[in-house]
Amino acid sequence: MIYGKMSVLFSSITTVLRLGPREYVRQKFKLPLIKFIHDTLKLYKTRTKAGVDTIKEVLFRGTVIALITALLVWLSIFMYVAFYYVYVPAVSHERPVHLKFKPCGATDQYTVEKKAICSFPSAHVKLTKKQQLLMNGQAYKIHLNLEMPESPANRELGMFMVCVEFMGKNGNLLNNSCRSAMLHYRGLILDTLYKLFFSPFYILGSAEEKQTVKIELFADYEEREDEPVTDIFIEIQTRNIEVYSAKFTVDAQFSGLRYVMFHWPVVSAAMGITANLFFIALVCFISWYQIINSEEYIEYLEIEKTKKTDNDECKGLKVPSILDNVLESDLGTLTLLPVFVGLDVGSSVFSYLNNNILNIPSRLARYIIDISEYNYFKQIETNDMKLR
Repeated sequence: MIYGKMSVLFSSITTVLRLGPREYVRQKFKLPLIKFIHDTLKLYKTRTKAGVDTIKEVLFRGTVIALITALLVWLSIFMYVAFYYVYVPAVSHERPVHLKFKPCGATDQYTVEKKAICSFPSAHVKLTKKQQLLMNGQAYKIHLNLEMPESPANRELGMFMVCVEFMGKNGNLLNNSCRSAMLHYRGLILDTLYKLFFSPFYILGSAEEKQTVKIELFADYEEREDEPVTDIFIEIQTRNIEVYSAKFTVDAQFSGLRYVMFHWPVVSAAMGITANLFFIALVCFISWYQIINSEEYIEYLEIEKTKKTDNDECKGLKVPSILDNVLESDLGTLTLLPVFVGLDVGSSVFSYLNNNILNIPSRLARYIIDISEYNYFKQIETNDMKLR
């Protein structure tokens, strides 16, 4: 062993004496180092060219997938919004009620001899003119709100009747209802304490001695399909009532899916949009599966294979790009060496993610296609067995 080391040392000394120190350093150290750098740069040239093509392909595919995903999401949102406005009606409708009556002792339109009401207060409310206002199959609660002063006349009035008639566009009577009502009662002591407590607000004008009487005319009214309601006639069957104002309200009573969509809009919107997106994606996947198994698509693939073979024969005629010219220069490659190393590391990370995570949908699609092909060939074998 010692003899072998001595022979190597003697051979090295002989080579240094024969070549000279400068030539020996050049051949033993400088040229191998230059060869190593050249081979490294050449390797990174090849890998960088392939990496640039891969990055371009990844960016293109990612852009296409992002655009398709955005289109499907917005289509799902539009479908849900359209369904919401078609399926869920307006929750409330209000119409002002202008009461009219005939005064007692009226000699003409402008002369009244006696301050009294000689007819029941009544009003005509135009609910709609052309299009149908209420939705068929939807239940509505219908109220008449009377704003009445707490005057002695109204306190002595007691109970009174309110009647309403629903008319169609042809003047046909569709429905009618009569309900009783009265002011809310307060005893003398409670009324006195109430007025003393609110007296500052009465003086400042921010409160009044009045009550709003809410009269329920229909608890569960549904529109007729053959003839919608267009006109409403209201009559208060008493001559001694005093009213500040009146308002006719129609409130929708939601149930089932309408109730969920109206009272929990965020949850229902998330579920509806997700369901729309799932069904749209399912339809697209089935359509894609039908296309790739069609005869036209197979013929197109054969034509593309023929074109690719012809293009491979003419590969040498390709005009080099600016990037190719830069990479052909060792100086340009050396300048871009940190970029190459970064791309190398990034491509390694992307390759790992692509092999372990990103290809799960493609594996699942391939699995579904394999099952479909297996079932298809199995069905052919079964039919052949039956024919035999």
